[in-house]
Amino acid sequence: MTKKIIAVSTIIGVAITANTVLAEPDFPWLPAQLNTPGVQKQLVNLPLPADNSPVISLGFAPDPQSQQIVEGYAIVHYAKGGPSKGKGGENCYEFLAKDAKWKSVEPWTTNPTNTRGLDGNFVFGNLSADISKWESAAGADILGDGTATSGILIADTVSPDGRNEVYFADVADSNAIAVTVVWGIFGGPLSQRTIVEWDQVYDEVDFDWSSSGEAGKMDFENIATHELGHSVGLGDLYNSGCLEETMYGYATEGEIKKRDLNAGDIAGIQKLY
Repeated sequence: MTKKIIAVSTIIGVAITANTVLAEPDFPWLPAQLNTPGVQKQLVNLPLPADNSPVISLGFAPDPQSQQIVEGYAIVHYAKGGPSKGKGGENCYEFLAKDAKWKSVEPWTTNPTNTRGLDGNFVFGNLSADISKWESAAGADILGDGTATSGILIADTVSPDGRNEVYFADVADSNAIAVTVVWGIFGGPLSQRTIVEWDQVYDEVDFDWSSSGEAGKMDFENIATHELGHSVGLGDLYNSGCLEETMYGYATEGEIKKRDLNAGDIAGIQKLY
């Protein structure tokens, strides 16, 4: 399957303040009305939960599309040495919640501009390719088609807004590489559990980024493939026996092994879908 996909990582329970960051590059592949040399971005402020967990509860809010009350979570992807409390995953896969998955296909939006020199064409195309990895392994269409924008995107940490958004910004926690926010129904009868929205934020202030696995930089494909695992319903792994899985909870500069799904990742997405 070929899709234009934009990855967005969202954090549950995160406060956002309006500090401005100027994004630099001009992208000729964007529609003319979107082809602007700079856009404003928001500071994403992530309070560390009392239990030192990388998963932060955002509480409950109405979903504007279904009008159901849904629950939000922000999942923080830390560099090695960050908070370590999390599930182990004996089978080398974990779910956000049993049977909580996408039951409809929705479009997503990304603003690929960044201050770290990643080409916008690469960011957009790579997100699409990374989504296809998960969909191919699942044998199902999960996330919808993507579009690019130069407009301001904001991770929804108070309530969902009906949009799936991916962008670069300043994540206040200096050890947070990226954050994915997911809203859905994660409790109650299994048949009623569902994901209704996802957002992703990639930190462009505390981390440098690469498209080729350079030493000293976070590899975008490596991190985005992991973050999209959360978007489709998978959780982090912290078991020392699962170090090779894409969904292992930590990452380091120059790492590229998460680009390709491992046996546990494939087994997990197939079991969920």
